[in-house]
Order: sequence, then structure tokens, then C-alpha cells
Amino acid sequence: VIMASLGWSCMTSFLTYETNKSVVVKSWSVGIINRLVQLMIISYFVGYVFLYERAYQEADTAIESSVITKVKGFGKLENNVMDVADYIYPPQGEGVFSIITTVITTHNQFQGICPEFNCSTNAECTKHLNSVLTNGESNRQGWWGIITGVCNTSVGTCESEGWCPAEDDSVKIKPMAEFVNFTIYIKNSIRFPLYNVTRWVIDKAPNPKKCIHDRISNSLCPVFRVGDILNQTTHNVTELAEKGGEIGINIEWMCNLDQDVELCLPKYSFTKLDAPFEKSKISKGYNFRFAKYYKTADGTEFRTLHKAYAVRFEVKVTGTARKFSLIPTVINVMAALTSIGMGTILCDIILLNCLKGAQQYKEKKFEEVGLKRSTVRVKSE
Repeated sequence: VIMASLGWSCMTSFLTYETNKSVVVKSWSVGIINRLVQLMIISYFVGYVFLYERAYQEADTAIESSVITKVKGFGKLENNVMDVADYIYPPQGEGVFSIITTVITTHNQFQGICPEFNCSTNAECTKHLNSVLTNGESNRQGWWGIITGVCNTSVGTCESEGWCPAEDDSVKIKPMAEFVNFTIYIKNSIRFPLYNVTRWVIDKAPNPKKCIHDRISNSLCPVFRVGDILNQTTHNVTELAEKGGEIGINIEWMCNLDQDVELCLPKYSFTKLDAPFEKSKISKGYNFRFAKYYKTADGTEFRTLHKAYAVRFEVKVTGTARKFSLIPTVINVMAALTSIGMGTILCDIILLNCLKGAQQYKEKKFEEVGLKRSTVRVKSE
């Protein structure tokens, strides 16, 4: 009987419905605080979460992108007319390329023993073993080979093994000033695999043979003048031409696919990638070396070494496509409704701890029920 009674009691409790008790507090100050908190929470979710962040949409950031670049223009370097084949490296026209502005050339280098900085004994040369630079101890700041540790006393110089004569980069070469008028054509396409949407700018852009990009009047033109890019990155053009530098070309695709897909268009911006190194005494600017190799009639190999100062461009493509999705919408609506209850929690804290009538409110809000112990006597037969 007792077990049956307990089972019925548990079943009755399980099948009952409980609701929270509401206490109406007639207080202007608490009511205003409650409504202000609710208004702030609603404004945050409506204004920031839904309108600004568009949390009701699902985002695709796993973009697939293709970039092809092409530079055009002619310039003069040491009385030689330079075309694209002379000043673009590498020549493939990819997303990273360099426009050479200054070249220091060392002609007719052969493998052999080269004279370097001054010496009178072998000991003065031995201390430079395993060195690759003169560190200011010679008259020439060059690129030389392996120090042998031997002093050629007949000429008074240490010997190095490598390509001779050694490079002398202390010479002053007037940079190619015309590079600011070169144009860069960027062909870019992008695909959002989640929505299977592919976009490219060519259809909407003006004729690339006739237009030049302008942020205000011609923002879709994919042809950029180098001088305009430098103006937007606040580069010192003279210093850039002499020492080289790095520039980022950023293409950003922000697409709302709930609207017409034709409105999905790129935005271009330019950044100064080498800004952290401007005040550095080492690794300032940008330069690299390359060589062209030849052979004499008897088969001896020789080369022409080029030390090139260049403006390095790096094209970066980013993008996000958004479209309405039921799941994030439901999640954020539920989060908003739950957060509105923060106003009630704050007002409870004020009522229970900060106001004069806190005890009266506590008595109305909470009911204390004391349970008395009951004893059950079982009569044995």
C-alpha cells in the first residue's frame, strides 16, 4: 500500500504544471531602469547583431580566387630604354611581382681568386674566415665569395674565392623615374563554393585599354597607375625608387546574396607593407640579385650579376558571401529574447539590496514553507 501511494504521488507530481509567481512592483525608478535595460538589449540585437553584423545570414569565407597581372610602360635607366621584359620580375604575371627601378650591374664575372680588403699578414685575413660581408672594413661594400684567409702581400689584399671581380654596390645609379607612369592591369575572379557563385569584374568594368582606376569616378576599372597607388600609400617616391619597397594591393569582395548578384563588386585598397622597417638600419627597402650566364669560345663560364632595387607588389584577395539562413536567425532571436531577462535580474538585485522596502519585496517574492517530520508507525502482528 505504501509503495503504491508513493508511486501515485510521484506520478501526480510529474504530471503537474508549475509557473513562476509574479510580483508587481509599483515603482517609477525601478520601472524606468527595467525598460532602459530592455531597450538597450533590444537596440543592441536589432542594430548591431541583425542590421550591422547580419547575424541572420550564413557566411562563406572559403573563397577560391585567381589573379593575373600585367604591367605596361617604358622607362630609361642609364640611357637604356627599359620595357616590360627588362624591369618586371618574375615575368609570369602572378599575384606577386616586382618593378625594378635601379640596377647595379657587374659585368664579366669569372670564377677565381678575388682581391678584397687591405692586409699585411695572413692573421688579418684569418679573422674574416666564414664571413660573407666586409662589415665596413674595406672601401667597397660588396657581395663576395669565401674568404681564404690568405693575404696576397704583393698587392696587400686578402683573397676570396668566388666570382671576380666582386660586386661594388657603393656606386650611385640614377633610378628610373618613369616607373610612376606604368600601369598595372589586374584580372581577378572569385568563387564562393558554398553558394556556387562566381564573380569577376570584367563584365561591369570599362574597357581596360581606355580606363585608369579612380576611387571616386572609375572605381571598377582594373587598370592602376603606379603613381596613384604610391600617393594613397604615402610613399616617398624618390626614396622608394632608390631603395625599393613593398606595397599590398587588397581586393575585397563583400557580397550580400540576398540582393541582386550583380551588386557583388570588389573594393580596392592599398597598404604600405614595409612600414615597420622604415626606421631600421638594416633590411631597409627591397632588393634582390639575379645573374645571366654565358660561355666563352673555349667553354669557360662567366656571368653578368645584377643587383636590383625594386617595388614589390603583392595582390591579396579576400571575400565573404552572406545569405539568409533559418538556423542562425533562430539562434540569435532566442539569444535576444533570453537576454531581455537581464533587465529583470538587475531590477531584482536593486529591489532586494538597495531600496528601503527590500524586506517587504522579499516577503512577497519568496514564500518559506517549513516541513515537519512525520513518523509512521507500523504495527507488527
